Amino acid sequence: MSKIKDAFTKGKAFIPFISAGDHGIENTERYIRVMVKAGANMVEIGIPFSDPTAEGPVIQEASTRALSTGVKIHDIFDMVRRLRTGDDAVTIPLVFMTYLNPIYVFGREKFFTLCEEVGISGVIVPDMPFEEKGELASVANKHGVEVVSLIAPTSENRIEMIAKDAEGFVYCVSSLGVTGMRSEIKTDIKSIVETIRKYTDIPVAVGFGISKPEQAEAMARVSDGAIVGSAIVKIVAEHGEHADQALFDYVQSMKQAVQKANA
Repeated sequence: MSKIKDAFTKGKAFIPFISAGDHGIENTERYIRVMVKAGANMVEIGIPFSDPTAEGPVIQEASTRALSTGVKIHDIFDMVRRLRTGDDAVTIPLVFMTYLNPIYVFGREKFFTLCEEVGISGVIVPDMPFEEKGELASVANKHGVEVVSLIAPTSENRIEMIAKDAEGFVYCVSSLGVTGMRSEIKTDIKSIVETIRKYTDIPVAVGFGISKPEQAEAMARVSDGAIVGSAIVKIVAEHGEHADQALFDYVQSMKQAVQKANA
């Protein structure tokens, strides 16, 4: 089973995000396979939550749509189990993006035991303060799951502390505020990544606000990869159960842009 580092072994990585259960869990499963075929190096699977504090309106609405279908965490684990089995099994790293509340309500031990069983490589928890990471990592690591740290433009003098303790990859947040597509990214990502690399040699990928190929290429040039969420969720919102081709074309174009950064 792939671990997070495997996503970065063939150059710059493209990492799409999708909200699990948006327009039905069966469509989510199919769309993940589509994105893998289009060249995704790792996929972030969002566990829908009623109060997603780090998300902009596009992903908030996707969470609401998903929850309205009655999707439960067990359904998402079952989907990942299906993705990991059969002749067309997905072998790239899969990580969950979720919040502390769903993990604690479900039960930490139970949650990470199932992550290990189905082949989830890591978790990203935006509302978890760095100081509380140990409470989650102590259980997650026991089951081979890495807890991904986020570093934002406001982290400044906390970068050393967070980077030294980072595992899997560092999620570098490109912009202040919530997720969402931005016409331009003004943050000096290059200097933030250079600071991170003083303290760790694990990969650094940039997310929040990336939606266009030129943005993905620019971010990948100064880091190890680009993460895209809202633009993909928007495609699913627009096409519903028929987003296969639009998703494939978009992910392929973004992967090609990221690959240009390898040159």
